[in-house]
Amino acid sequence: MHFISALRQTLLVAAFGTVVLSSCKREPDVAPSTTTPTTSTTTTSSVSTLEVNNWVLDSMRIYYYWNDKIPANPDKSLQTGGPGGFFDSILYKYNATTNRDGDRFSWIAQSAADLSASLGGQSKTEGFEFRLGYRSSARTEIVGGVIYVLPGSPADKAGIKRGDIFYKVNGSRLTTSNYQSVLSATGDTKTYTFGTIGSTGLVDSEITKSVTAVVFQEDPVLFDSTYTVGSKKIGYLVYNQFIPGVYNATTRVTDNTFDNKVDAVFGKFKSRGVNELVLDLRYNPGGNVGSAINMASLISPNASTSTVFARYELNKNFMAAYQAQGVADQLSYKFRSKANNIGSSLQRVFILTGSGTASASELVINGLKPFMNVVIVGDTTVGKNVGSRTIYDPTNRIQWGMQPIIVKIFNSKGESDYTAGFAPNVVKFEPLNPLPFGDTRETLLNEAMYQITGARSGRRAATADVGVQQDVFSSVSKKAGGSNMFVDEQAIPSLKKR
Repeated sequence: MHFISALRQTLLVAAFGTVVLSSCKREPDVAPSTTTPTTSTTTTSSVSTLEVNNWVLDSMRIYYYWNDKIPANPDKSLQTGGPGGFFDSILYKYNATTNRDGDRFSWIAQSAADLSASLGGQSKTEGFEFRLGYRSSARTEIVGGVIYVLPGSPADKAGIKRGDIFYKVNGSRLTTSNYQSVLSATGDTKTYTFGTIGSTGLVDSEITKSVTAVVFQEDPVLFDSTYTVGSKKIGYLVYNQFIPGVYNATTRVTDNTFDNKVDAVFGKFKSRGVNELVLDLRYNPGGNVGSAINMASLISPNASTSTVFARYELNKNFMAAYQAQGVADQLSYKFRSKANNIGSSLQRVFILTGSGTASASELVINGLKPFMNVVIVGDTTVGKNVGSRTIYDPTNRIQWGMQPIIVKIFNSKGESDYTAGFAPNVVKFEPLNPLPFGDTRETLLNEAMYQITGARSGRRAATADVGVQQDVFSSVSKKAGGSNMFVDEQAIPSLKKR
């Protein structure tokens, strides 16, 4: 197969394509059931499972970070679970007790085209994300809290807003026994029934809103604002995904629309004399490495093109080749020179985090730590210090696409010890019905403002908060597309052809 030969040639010339640092695949207590590609046996009519398995194995032996851990003689004829089952069988798997340095994050998808689109922030969606929680200590009923809505999406047009609480979907009340099947029901259109918030908490009502999922490009720059409190000029940015710009399905690349938008936000911060920054990454599970570098370069007081932001290493075969040719020290990402950098006015940065904050978000945290005080407010992050690459057959004979881990990331001090996640300096959990972004009474922003100014904004009544006995699931954790960081091809030095 000539595409396998091309992969072997790639090992010689290191013609790396898109590399991503993908987000956490942390499983909830009980995740909604979905049809996943790892259990499918479907292939194109002219390609057998054995042929795909051979492609999977050959690719993984070249690129996989733990390629020396792949079984020497795996069963390439394995039919159980199709290519997804075979892929799973050769992974160097994580185990909390026996193999904490193992792989938690590699995955495979039945459609490489859909995978590439999802990594670019483009997917079929209703346009809102939510958290599920138990309605009471009895843990029999489930309710969903809307955490954000994409402007211009079907959900936005239907009038769904952050903080809304739903308890029925398509007329079925959500319970611990049915919520998986109800939420994963086929069909693009769903009708949600929302409750109202009374003095004692959630009250049932018959407010319904119907939304139909469409293919939609997410804009990760969700909200920004500035606040003046005495001598403090505070900039606030909600950023939900590291994506450079709009994804082009034909070329499988993105433009720089969203990076430019982030630049413009920081230009506004600079013109307004911002001297304190709150970066909200609580719903950000990762994204493009280049966009992470762009963000950090707007924040760091040491952002110059000669300063290392992060370093990385590949598998032992690649590292030996790079070292033999004297280019291993080039495996680093430098800061960029940004006209709108506000680092000279900052002594610290406050980063708001959640349990799904991962990958590129953690890269920004880790990369900034050597240069400034990073204050984390919220929940412990995922702990993803490794990155993956999209691998697909350029001839399109094989339709599958893989996202195996290929690199490990370090900051400029060589630190990469956050597999347990970054613990917050101040622990805060938002209620299931959070206030709008930018409202200074909102739980996490309120805490950051307090840390900055020493004063609290007016606080919402405790009875207005819908707490959760325990989080059951967050839809953000299933955003494969919105959770990856693409690394520019030129960031990886080429090996000389031998």
